[in-house]
Formats: sequence, C-alpha cells, structure tokens
Amino acid sequence: MSGLAVVIEDDEAIGALVGAYLEQAGFNVVRECTGKAGLDAVERRQPRFVVLDLGLPDLDGFELCRQLRGTGDIPILILTARDEEADRIIGLELGADDYLTKPFSPRELVARVRAILRRAEPVPPESQVIEVGELRLDLRSRSVTIAGSKVALRTLEFELLVELARHAGHVATRDRLLDRVWGMSFAGGTRTVDVHVAQLRKKLGRPEMIQTVRGVGYRILEGQVPQDA
Repeated sequence: MSGLAVVIEDDEAIGALVGAYLEQAGFNVVRECTGKAGLDAVERRQPRFVVLDLGLPDLDGFELCRQLRGTGDIPILILTARDEEADRIIGLELGADDYLTKPFSPRELVARVRAILRRAEPVPPESQVIEVGELRLDLRSRSVTIAGSKVALRTLEFELLVELARHAGHVATRDRLLDRVWGMSFAGGTRTVDVHVAQLRKKLGRPEMIQTVRGVGYRILEGQVPQDA
C-alpha cells in the first residue's frame, strides 16, 4: 500500500515515531502539530488517510474529527491517551474509522491503517448486486438504494449493511459483525456495532429494517423490506 498520510500530533516524539513507521510501510507522510494546520493540510492535499491525536493545543480533537469528516470520506484513525469507552463512542459517532490508545505499538498502528484502507478499497468488478426486498446494494459502485432512492453511506456503514444483507433472515451476533466489518484487532468493543447500526437506521430512514435480537445481535428480514407506518 502507498499514498499520502497526514499525521496530526502535537507531541514531536510521537509524531516522528508514527511518521517513521508509516514511511517504512510505504506511505508519504505530512506531519502537523496543530488542529488548524492539520485541517488545512487535509483540505489542500486530500490524503489517503489521517492519524489524529485528540489532545491538540488549539482545537478540541473531537471537533476536529467532525470537521475532517466534513471534508469527505477520508479514513480517520484516532490516536489518543483517552481510553474511556465514552470517548471511543464519541469519536466513532463523529466519523472516526478506528481508535488506538496510547501507549501503543507502532506496528499495530500500521496494521490498523492497512485494515482501514482495505475496507475502503473498491470491490472487484466481478462482485454482484445484493437485493433484499426494496433494498439494493451495488458492490461495484458501492451504492445503496431503497425503492429506487439513493442512500449515502460512509465506508463502515456500507460494509455493515452488506454483511447484514448477505445473511438476510439470519441473526448476526455483535461479535461476528465486529470481526467481519472491523476486524478482531479493533478495540472499540461491541458497543461500536450498536452505534453504527443506529447510524444506519437513521440514514436508511426505516428503523424497522434492521431488527434487534435482544442479547444477541441484528438481522435484516428476507423478502420485502417493511414500509414506514
């Protein structure tokens, strides 16, 4: 893998360490130590992904994450000393793709970046369309429609919906979804799945489409997708 990475980290030593490992992995790296400079670099350079520290001197890291997400669907890996579940959930709700706490293994960081980028890669042309009732997912164009109306989803939301739709009628446990969509190394916990399902329901506009199986996980029913009452 290759491409440009923007690392937004105010600690010079950590920024240099992250940059060195990413460069060893084949990426070009731009390092910034303030939120404003980092946001400017992302807007100007359009990197392949961003590594974002939450503890920046000029901008709240969560607010910066929200602003970065507003620039497009560039993958974001949050790197921070905050290890509370609430912080992880906030970061994910704001659009982060993964969350790694300090102290961390630089090799794990590179592995997580590669996993994020693999999830964002286009699906091979031979892949087909998945249809469940009026729900239609085109894996080639990564597009979603309901009754012909297009629905805009982020990468992880799309992958989560694909995993559910591929097994329509069957319950997918939270652990399975976490493994298949995020990968076993993801540290966000199964609450991450709940957060993304809630986002999916909101964007799809039909909360009844994805059923909760209490204490187990989620499923999409086979056949016609229920209409709103």
